[in-house]
Amino acid sequence: MRYILIFWAAPLGFFWGWYFLSLNDINFGTTFLSDDLHRLVFDIYGYYLGVVPSDIPALIAKACVVDTGIIFGILALRKRQAIKSWWMSRHAQPEAASADSLASLSKAP
Repeated sequence: MRYILIFWAAPLGFFWGWYFLSLNDINFGTTFLSDDLHRLVFDIYGYYLGVVPSDIPALIAKACVVDTGIIFGILALRKRQAIKSWWMSRHAQPEAASADSLASLSKAP
């Protein structure tokens, strides 16, 4: 789980942090977070991809959603026994609780 946070969440956090800070021109005096660099980066990507630069963030967001689904699908596949036992124990508790409540109702005078 630690490696997932390092190799998946850290790059996503870094990119989206840069994106929103540079989009709103919150640059803290650095060129890296400036709006000029933001426009330049997306103009270059748009030129090489043949896409309008304003469409690129939506494409990246869709790719992040798909990648997230794949990552959590792989995790669920690896942890399927633990998930199955958790699911069974979770659904077994309400039946036991309802049986106990019915038994206590039948014992009432």
